[in-house]
Amino acid sequence: MSRVEPSMSRPNFTHDGPGTSAASWRARPERVGLERIDLAPYERVVVVAAHPDDESLGAGGLIAEAGERGLEVVVVLASAGERSHPHSPTHTPADLAVRRRAEADAALAALAPRAELVFLAAADGAVADAGDDLTAAIVERIGEAGPTTLLLAPWRHDGHPDHEAAGVAAAAAAWRTDAALLEYPVWWWHWSDPQDAPWAALRRLPLSGPARERRGRAIAAHRSQVRPLSDRPGDEVLLTAEMLAHFEGSDELFVAEPPVDTRLERLHRDADDPWGVDERWYEERKRELVLASLPARRFERILDIGCSTGALTARLVDRLAPGGGLVALDASPSAAQAAARRLAEPIAEGTVRLGVAEVPDAWPDDPGSGEPGGALGFDLVVISEVAYFLSPQRLRRLAARLEASLRSDGVLVLCHWRHPVVGWPLDGPRAHRLLIEQSSRPVQAGYVDRDVELLVLAHDAVWLEPDR
Repeated sequence: MSRVEPSMSRPNFTHDGPGTSAASWRARPERVGLERIDLAPYERVVVVAAHPDDESLGAGGLIAEAGERGLEVVVVLASAGERSHPHSPTHTPADLAVRRRAEADAALAALAPRAELVFLAAADGAVADAGDDLTAAIVERIGEAGPTTLLLAPWRHDGHPDHEAAGVAAAAAAWRTDAALLEYPVWWWHWSDPQDAPWAALRRLPLSGPARERRGRAIAAHRSQVRPLSDRPGDEVLLTAEMLAHFEGSDELFVAEPPVDTRLERLHRDADDPWGVDERWYEERKRELVLASLPARRFERILDIGCSTGALTARLVDRLAPGGGLVALDASPSAAQAAARRLAEPIAEGTVRLGVAEVPDAWPDDPGSGEPGGALGFDLVVISEVAYFLSPQRLRRLAARLEASLRSDGVLVLCHWRHPVVGWPLDGPRAHRLLIEQSSRPVQAGYVDRDVELLVLAHDAVWLEPDR
C-alpha cells in the first residue's frame, strides 16, 4: 500500500483515520445472495496492482484459487510503492522500492508459486501518468486470448488515485482484448458506507481454507506495510489491524462494471488533427491509393467506418452517383465534430449522414431506406485505419455485419498501417486476415509496401472489364 492522497472518488479520508468496520460489511444480508464468480471459463488470470500488496489484499484469495486450479497467473505491478513512507528517517524511496519489490515476489510465491510478475516501474503516486503504458503492458500479456482471460484490477472508484488510475488502464485493456473484467476494492471498504454499495454489481468468490491461508501468508509478506519500519516517527504501520480485517474473511468481493476505453476520444479531443491527415504525405498518398483502387467510378450507397476527421470521407463524396448517399461513423464525438465541420456542405445537402457509433454493436440504417433498421444495401464499405482499434471479437462481429449489409455487388476496401499498433492486440495485416476469413468476397486487388496494406474484396462479377 502507499500513502493515500485525495482522489476523484473520496477526497476526505486517510489510511489511519476512522473507517467502516469489516464486521459491518460482513453483516449485510445482501452479501449472501451475491452472484458467485465461476473460474471455469478461464485459462488465465491477469492481475493489475498499483502497488505491491494491492494484489494480495484485494485479490489474493482468487489468485490462490486460480493457482490451485492450474490457471496461468500473471501479475502486472505498476509501481514499487516507494512513497509509502515519505517521512521515514530509516528508508529512502529507493530503499523502499527494493524492499517492496522483494516483498511482492515473496507474496506472489505464497499465493501461486508458478505465477509471473511483470513490473512496469511507474512512479508511486503518479500511476495516471503511465496509464497508456500500463494499458499496453496489460494488452501485451493478454493478446488475442481475451475470451479465456479474467482480468482483475483495482476498482475505478476505490478512492486512491493510483488505484483508480490502474483500474482505468485495465478497463481500457479489457475493452481492447475482450477479457472479462472484475475490479477489487481496497480502500473503499474503509471509507464507504455499506448502504451505498452497488450490491447489484458485486460478485462473490467463496474461498477454500488453503486459499485463505495462502492469502494470509501473502499479506504478511508485505512486512513494510503491515508492521512499522521502526519505532521512530515516520515509520508507522500503514495497514492497521482494523484495515486488514477487511481481507480476512471467507470470501472475496469484486465489482463487475462495463469496461470503457477513452484513448481515441482523448486523442481527438486534445488535437485538431491527431493523425496529420492534412499534412502528412503518407496520409495523402494513402487516400489516393484507396480512390484509385475502387473498381467503379460511382457508388450509390457508401459506408465509411472510422471516418475520424473526415479527410477520406470528403473524397469519397466525390465518388457518389447522382442521388447517392454516404454514411460516415466514428466512435469519438470529438472526431465526429471535426468531420462535421469538414463535411458541412454535403451534410446540409443531405448527401452525407454523420454519426457517433461504436461498431459493430451500433449500426446505421440504410441511407436510402425510409424504415429505421430496414434492410441495408451498401455497395461500398471503406474501413481505413480503424480495424486494429477493435477487439478481435468485435472485429469478427463486424465481419458478420458487413456480410449482411453489403449488396451482392458490394465492394469492401480495407486499408491499414502495417506496423505494430502499441496498446492493441491487432495490427493492420492481422485485422485484414480476420475480416477476410469471414468474408464471402475474395480479394480482387491489393497493394502492399513497407507502411500500408490495401485490399479490395468483391465478387468476381463486380470487377469491370478493362474496356468499360
